[in-house]
Amino acid sequence: MRIYSVCGACLSMVLAFATTIAAAGDWPQWRGPRRDGISTETGLKKDWPPGGPGLAWKIAGLGSAYSSVTVSGDKVFTGGEKGESAVVFALARNDGHELWSAKLGKSGNPGDFEGPRSTPTLDGGYVYALGQYGDLVCLDAKDGNEVWRRDYVKDFGGRMPNWGFSESVLVDGDNVICTPGGPQGTLVALDKKTGKEVWRSKDFSDPPHYSSAIVAEIDGVRQYIQLTERNLAGIATKDGKVLWKAPRKGSTAVVPTPIYNDNHVYVTSGYGIGCNLFKITKDTSGFKVEEVSTYGNKVMVNHHGGVILIGDHVYGYSDGKGWTCQDFKTGKAVWQEKDKLGKGSVVFAGGRLYCRQQDGKGTVAIIEASPTGWKEHGRFDQPDRSDKNSWAHPVVSDGKLYIRDQDILLCYEVKAK
Repeated sequence: MRIYSVCGACLSMVLAFATTIAAAGDWPQWRGPRRDGISTETGLKKDWPPGGPGLAWKIAGLGSAYSSVTVSGDKVFTGGEKGESAVVFALARNDGHELWSAKLGKSGNPGDFEGPRSTPTLDGGYVYALGQYGDLVCLDAKDGNEVWRRDYVKDFGGRMPNWGFSESVLVDGDNVICTPGGPQGTLVALDKKTGKEVWRSKDFSDPPHYSSAIVAEIDGVRQYIQLTERNLAGIATKDGKVLWKAPRKGSTAVVPTPIYNDNHVYVTSGYGIGCNLFKITKDTSGFKVEEVSTYGNKVMVNHHGGVILIGDHVYGYSDGKGWTCQDFKTGKAVWQEKDKLGKGSVVFAGGRLYCRQQDGKGTVAIIEASPTGWKEHGRFDQPDRSDKNSWAHPVVSDGKLYIRDQDILLCYEVKAK
């Protein structure tokens, strides 16, 4: 192990958790209630018939975007484009019809990809959404009326990355946590009711990349964990001070959300970089972070489809190696499968991994989260495929599977009868 950094206080650890309180069956933020890609739903279909599950509804007219969806109460939320504007859509959960749309920011295609990349966050009857150019808005979830608005570049001196601002903001307690980056501080905490600045991470000032922050409580200290192209850092929730930081060099685009478990933070990124595991400890001088020496490998080179920790194993797609099951503690590959399904994103629900291929027919397959190998229980080819990669992650909420592909959103019935 290599020891990298110091700072902070306290002893013993608790699992990561998000403060966005979700009603049963809701999916209120990026990667679900705990930002780990895991649904706790039960009673879902374990096997799909030929052709896949039944289509409950479909809606078109959402415009160009790579946003996934969030689901709460009787509404589904996502980002898209209408004319000259990037917008937030609210759709009826029962049949998908549009309830309202509200301006997010200007439309356009930084890095040659059009539309918002961020997924809206829901909390306390409000929607928090980020546009590709750094427009951050808070909207009333009932009617889309704007509550407040901030601009990453104008208000915070943010540095837009090559492919636009892409994080999905985190709502934690009374604050919205976002990553404009730049010399004034990588992270900013805003009052969720007013949008006023609460603090900046002044001693952590990396430019932003594309990863979304998570929250964890480590040795009794609540903190935000964020990954950039340069570093992995733990930031105190109360004042934005750095508790620990480890250099971790990425390349081109650092996208996947970190995973936290049992005093360890797992990160992975594409473009040949691979994965790393860091152990967070504390002594009398404060927090320390050590890189676990068995890692720093190319077993999981995950571009942007995300990875999920189930038990002792990490699952996801590794560039050049295929769908992968990796031992979380050692970093070793348990199995890798290149032939069954192409590169894509993943979510876990009802004891199954839902794997979505990003190109071709946009095939969706369900497999067991099993260290014994690829065990498939059904698949279907997405209808109404666009001519672009399907980068929006799938979502499973209240017995429904949501698949976003640019202008359309498909909703499938996956609840067992």
